[in-house]
Amino acid sequence: MATAKVFFTNMRTKLDFGLPDKFRRLVERSDFGKMDMTGKFVAIKLHFGERGNMGYLRPEYVRVIAEFVKAHGGYPFATDCSTLYVGGRKNNIDHLETAQMHGFNPTTCGCQIIIGDGLKGGDDVNLPVPRGQLTKTAKIGRTVADADILVSLTHFKCHEMMSFGGAVKNLGMGCASRRGKMELHSSEKPTVRQDLCRGCKSCLKVCAQNALTVTSKKAHIDPQKCVGCGMCIATCPFDAIEAELNEGPKGVTQKTVEYAAALCTAIPNYHFSIMTDIAPCCDCRPENDLPIIPNVGMLASADPVALDRACIDLANRQTIVPGSQLAEACHGRRPADIFECVNPGTSPEDTFDHAEKIGFGTVKYELVTIC
Repeated sequence: MATAKVFFTNMRTKLDFGLPDKFRRLVERSDFGKMDMTGKFVAIKLHFGERGNMGYLRPEYVRVIAEFVKAHGGYPFATDCSTLYVGGRKNNIDHLETAQMHGFNPTTCGCQIIIGDGLKGGDDVNLPVPRGQLTKTAKIGRTVADADILVSLTHFKCHEMMSFGGAVKNLGMGCASRRGKMELHSSEKPTVRQDLCRGCKSCLKVCAQNALTVTSKKAHIDPQKCVGCGMCIATCPFDAIEAELNEGPKGVTQKTVEYAAALCTAIPNYHFSIMTDIAPCCDCRPENDLPIIPNVGMLASADPVALDRACIDLANRQTIVPGSQLAEACHGRRPADIFECVNPGTSPEDTFDHAEKIGFGTVKYELVTIC
């Protein structure tokens, strides 16, 4: 596998030259501009942040990419897909409201915002997984899959299941529909919390498999008929239906790698990662803790695996922020890997080992510094 180029710039700025300007320079001097964008629909995949979390990326980063795409004749739009869990992003309406609460709109982003998997998270397509070990098809939000070019804009941070949330996670997990997220996180079908169910029958109207019945004013799921699409989860007005998230960290990671591989095989792609406010948990959490290391920089690459590898290597060279969760976890000693220390039982190497196993990307990279 050939060595990938990873472009890097730090977070230092000068008078009258802020972070948006510096990110614009990175975008312009990377090889992103080599892509033919003329007349193409360009999906900018990012995380709008869960309600209560303030660690997500600011919309100014989206705007830089959107303006660059427009200048090259493309039609950019910002996107993300629905969550499997109950929260502020479980359907199109809630997701858009959360994005707007966090400052994402056509004016700030310089492009429209489209939720990638439809009104209730059920609009998806099956993309074949090349050399898939655990999955054969990736269930990807239709709007994302319909794009001519896919750009990932990632807030790099820790992750409770995957050890770190980088470009591969942003692609594989972030672009999965609700049905896809069920496959990534669970080996079981949804269940009904009888204490919350009101017997309103809303779930019956969206189940294409007739897997739901209501008796004695309580809903019940037939696991033999259920296909795990998760539509009932999105529809229930009382949050009484939930997924059993019983897949372990390694399984989630490996499946996510395969989903990302399916996307990057099917759609021309490019990737940006911002290493700022590196919290111990994902932006899916309704809070964000003190960053574990100082801000590092902004990176770009045509290879998401190489990009993630570079981010991990740079992160492990940083000083530890006093009083952070990492500082408390390592007890004054420098850990071999800060991500495993923050979230025990996880390992960044699970991502890279599985990517190598299925021939997705490379961990070999050349770091090209842009001043």
